[in-house]
Amino acid sequence: MPDPDRRHLARRPARPEDHRLGTGRPRRTDAVTLVSWYLLLLMAIPSSLVVGSLGSAGSPATIAAAGLCLAYLAAKWHPALGLDGERQPIRAAAVLLCCSVLASYVAANRVAMSTHQVNGADRGLILLAGWLGVMLLTADGIDRASRLDVLLRRIVIGTTAMAAVGLIEFVTGTNIASYVTIPGLVQHHGVTDLMTRDGLVRVVATAAQPLEFSTVLAMSLPLAIHQARYANRQIRLRRWLQVTLIAAAIPMAVSRSAIVSLLLIPVLLVPTWPRRQRRLSYLVLAAVPLAAWIAVPSVGSAILTSFAHLGNGSSSHSRASAIAMAAPLIVRHPLFGQGFGTFNPQISFFVDDQFVTSLIETGLLGLLAVLAIFAAGAYATRSARSAATSQRVRDQAHALTTSLLVAVIAFATFDVLSFSIASGLFFVLLGCSGALWRLTRQAAAVPPIADGTPAPAQLPR
Repeated sequence: MPDPDRRHLARRPARPEDHRLGTGRPRRTDAVTLVSWYLLLLMAIPSSLVVGSLGSAGSPATIAAAGLCLAYLAAKWHPALGLDGERQPIRAAAVLLCCSVLASYVAANRVAMSTHQVNGADRGLILLAGWLGVMLLTADGIDRASRLDVLLRRIVIGTTAMAAVGLIEFVTGTNIASYVTIPGLVQHHGVTDLMTRDGLVRVVATAAQPLEFSTVLAMSLPLAIHQARYANRQIRLRRWLQVTLIAAAIPMAVSRSAIVSLLLIPVLLVPTWPRRQRRLSYLVLAAVPLAAWIAVPSVGSAILTSFAHLGNGSSSHSRASAIAMAAPLIVRHPLFGQGFGTFNPQISFFVDDQFVTSLIETGLLGLLAVLAIFAAGAYATRSARSAATSQRVRDQAHALTTSLLVAVIAFATFDVLSFSIASGLFFVLLGCSGALWRLTRQAAAVPPIADGTPAPAQLPR
């Protein structure tokens, strides 16, 4: 039977206060719509395809993100567009990150730079504008919990499609993205065959590298699990199929950090579930690896071999030597760094650690800003979990927390901000954390109706 409060809201015109509480009718084009188009460009178009005249900053997703930044700034001056202007931890961390990058840009331009460093610094500003625009538009522009749910579902749909492409690549050994051509776009770098490790294909889908592919999937997996657990009976099987595809594709990158993330996710999620679901999940977690080993034994053997050689393999030696080579660069510009975007691994050396790369490019101030971004996201999701009035929302907040912890592993194992899909999704998830924090606080502030019934914004969906 329809709720009478909701029938009343359907009869009368929407009021501005409805959008603050999340009970009015949604606008036709809102922040979720705009960010969804950005995600489509980010995940569907191979990251190597760019507008030729713009170079590495010319991917359609990067151009769209810069446009969303301008739209966000314009909307801040137009109160009727509905952007939230109250206190927001994500916005505070964004200001700190922006200041650190601008400070490094000014400091870098005080000395002579090579042409590729100048271009890299300018490109860095464009990327930063896009990331912050997408993140802040998501954090301040989503006006209802149902619209946040829509955006999170679209994230999972996008990563499920990437996972399906990755599984096809693993079976066929073909780089499907190399066959994608779009009028007006050119390959920014040459297309190569899929990478291999221990004779196994390391899939990439539309990503630029196997690590990026596995990171994108691992960051989305907690959200997919949450959506499957709370799905209606009619679509529950489809949601668990999404979980299966994403989880199955992650090991296909044959990456140690991806496996660590895959193991960490159930450790963080399962203990928070009801007892009956915990027991069932333990059985599944015990059976799935065994079934996967029987189905594709070569993957399991390759993963065990990579962990057995941990500390002795070429990858470990490369990371250790990279940190040693990075030390002089860090000491040379300890506070502001040599400039965001000016460190080119193709010319210098590969670091495979975003925290170290941030020290090189933006110095101690930049590293603190990156850590502040993580701290703001964790604070937002944990606070939202405490303030939530339903178990579903609390579980959603915990899933976002887990996604951000997976991102921490990614930052420590490769240069996340150098890869468009991983970095773009990371900032969208930060924006979702800020939106959830704001919406749960607003819902908790709404007093119940006189007969004790929760206010419409608090009604479980």
